[in-house]
Amino acid sequence: MQEFLQCGRFRLALGQADRPLVMGILNITPDSFSDSGQFMPLEAALDHAEQMIAEGADMIDIGGESTRPGAPVVPLEEELRRIMPILYALRDCGKPLSVDTYKPEVMKEALVAGADMINDINGFNAPGALSAVKDSDCGLCIMHMQRDPQTMQADPHYSDVLGEVSRYLRQRVDEIGAAGIARARMCIDPGFGFGKTLAHNIELLKNLELVLREVQLPLLAGMSRKTMIGAITGKPVEQRMAGSVAAALVAVAHGVRIVRVHDVAATVDAIKVWQATRPDAAAASAAASM
Repeated sequence: MQEFLQCGRFRLALGQADRPLVMGILNITPDSFSDSGQFMPLEAALDHAEQMIAEGADMIDIGGESTRPGAPVVPLEEELRRIMPILYALRDCGKPLSVDTYKPEVMKEALVAGADMINDINGFNAPGALSAVKDSDCGLCIMHMQRDPQTMQADPHYSDVLGEVSRYLRQRVDEIGAAGIARARMCIDPGFGFGKTLAHNIELLKNLELVLREVQLPLLAGMSRKTMIGAITGKPVEQRMAGSVAAALVAVAHGVRIVRVHDVAATVDAIKVWQATRPDAAAASAAASM
């Protein structure tokens, strides 16, 4: 298992002895399921990003198009209009900047502006996506999704969700590697909530080690405030912080190295406590001090 992720200007330590990383979510959209577009204006978005960094975020993930179930497609020009100003404003913030997009044209512009990672819900399947990222040194987050955001929650079905998700991710990693992109630039995301029922999501969460074993790349997980958290807790979006933090801790306990979250401060604190109380924490601390 690789212990580092090449992520543009950054080389991220993702070994088992390293603290799992927290990726803060910055939605620049008027219809996000979670923040209702409150971070759309540039000043508000910049303030929120700086707040997440102050709270301990290791990365910032910028998105200009909502990928909630049933969300409408955003035109290319509008997505660029939303994300480019904040990307330029944050390029020297000292943290890796990820851009959440599946459009090759957006990938190209984002990389020119200083993006360090492309987070693609479509697994870089769009024509031109691999060409857009191939000649850079950005990180690639390769996600599994059944169908597309408009139809993904219309009766999703699997014969074996663990096997199918794992095989898809392994196949995409192999195909992307064959296109000349180094594995050191890749991480994988099982795609919680993207074409999956609650039962599918729970089955994946309980068995993330199997996905990790199959693909042998760092795992990223995003469950923050999602419908699966609401279904388990019975809470509306604005009251899902505790459930989201709990899900993040379960994920890291099962091998996830990056968690994508809205509630940065609470997640960072929870992971610090988990890291300090792991059975091998004392040994890791002693080795680090030698």
